[in-house]
Amino acid sequence: MLGLAVLLVLGSGFIHAVWNLYTKRSMNKNVFLWCCQLIAIAVFLPWTIMELDSVEYTSASISLVAASMLLHGLYVVLLAAVYSVGDLSQVYPIMRGTSPLLVPLAGVLLLGEKLSQYGWAGVVLIVTGIVLSSGVNLQRGQGASLKAPLLALSVGLCIAGYIVVDKLALQVVPAVVLNEASNIGNVLALSWAALRSGAIGKEIRLNWKIILLGGILAPGGYLLFLFALSLAPVAQLAPMREIGTVFGTILGIFILREAQGGRRLMASLIITAGIIVLGLWGSEHS
Repeated sequence: MLGLAVLLVLGSGFIHAVWNLYTKRSMNKNVFLWCCQLIAIAVFLPWTIMELDSVEYTSASISLVAASMLLHGLYVVLLAAVYSVGDLSQVYPIMRGTSPLLVPLAGVLLLGEKLSQYGWAGVVLIVTGIVLSSGVNLQRGQGASLKAPLLALSVGLCIAGYIVVDKLALQVVPAVVLNEASNIGNVLALSWAALRSGAIGKEIRLNWKIILLGGILAPGGYLLFLFALSLAPVAQLAPMREIGTVFGTILGIFILREAQGGRRLMASLIITAGIIVLGLWGSEHS
């Protein structure tokens, strides 16, 4: 089962990088993501309806689903913001590296868990890669230089939060139902900005094919990850998913022709190495 889970996670990471590329290339990020989520709701609705009978309607399950919707909604709003100010190859490694960094650190600070020497080495690698990817040193004197990295860190914080919450929710809610709930949360979170933008018609006219594809890829990739979580522990799988960090960086450099390619590719590789070390050998008993 672990082998299948790993394949699902790697596929999820690649799909995630691809639809983030589409988001970056869109004209209005809020509108694009809003339209994609509407498509996702429609595509997965029949499957969701068939799975509703297996949902345990308790206060705990409802609370977990509500928390998941809130975190996913905040995530997608911040995602639209970060791609409005930062390059894909700059912010994607930071977003994807923050989550596997925060989860074990939270375990150390809040749960009394301990990291091995390898674990702390992984932490240092991830932090180094994030600083390198931010490019702050290359933009001295520009007050806005921290905006994109800080937004990316906020996105990573949301990712860490919803991974933990969703892992708990999967104990009482089928993966496709949880995924559909997060899609609805995303639409609700984006509706105000999308509807007041006046750009819905133009975005659809120019990008309707990509919107249709994104509406399948975005939830489909995360659905693969949810299925993987039902097969193996989150501590093993969450770091592996972030290997997609390199995929996103490569897409930004070679497809979007973003600057500082060598620096950002190196940063993504350092972050990925840190994630692997932290995920596989991070705990003291490993």
